[in-house]
Amino acid sequence: MVNYYGEIMPLSESSYYFERLFNTIAWRNDQALVFGKIIETKRKVAWCADTIDGKPFAYSYSGVTRYSIPFTEELLTLKKLVEQHSHETYNSCLLNLYHSGEEGMAWHSDGEADLKEQGAIASLSFGVERKFAFKHKCSKEVVALQLKPGSLLVMKGTTQQHWLHRLPPTKKVSEPRINLTFRTIDKPELK
Repeated sequence: MVNYYGEIMPLSESSYYFERLFNTIAWRNDQALVFGKIIETKRKVAWCADTIDGKPFAYSYSGVTRYSIPFTEELLTLKKLVEQHSHETYNSCLLNLYHSGEEGMAWHSDGEADLKEQGAIASLSFGVERKFAFKHKCSKEVVALQLKPGSLLVMKGTTQQHWLHRLPPTKKVSEPRINLTFRTIDKPELK
């Protein structure tokens, strides 16, 4: 099941959070294991999560393990807002920074073993509006929508089992976008 809530905050508030996140998060180029070799992407990421006894969570995807940094005050505020709208709870957030439309994300599902089974993933968008698409794994049906600044999209239930999703690259967009994906790590490994 996918719920698109649209904009959950005014543009002025969305712009404020974009600037704060852009300038205060410890962004790093994402990494992936491709044919046995670690590559770095242009897209930058950060991963924030709760801690257990002060120890950060470990989270693995694309063949690389990442260790969480603490939530900032802004992220805790946004997490609470997303939890109120989605009626779900989250203990981590993967932040993505796309510098322009030339940076995107290929078709994939978020099916890592660390994630809560059929748990919700809440996607909160800031910055430039971007197209987001889903493709059914069997029928190949494609559904696309525009994610506006300050908008919330929640994927839950069997969505990851039956659908792929992506952020297609485009040369028509030159401004940056930040995407927060709140999620629940079921049995977190600790560093």
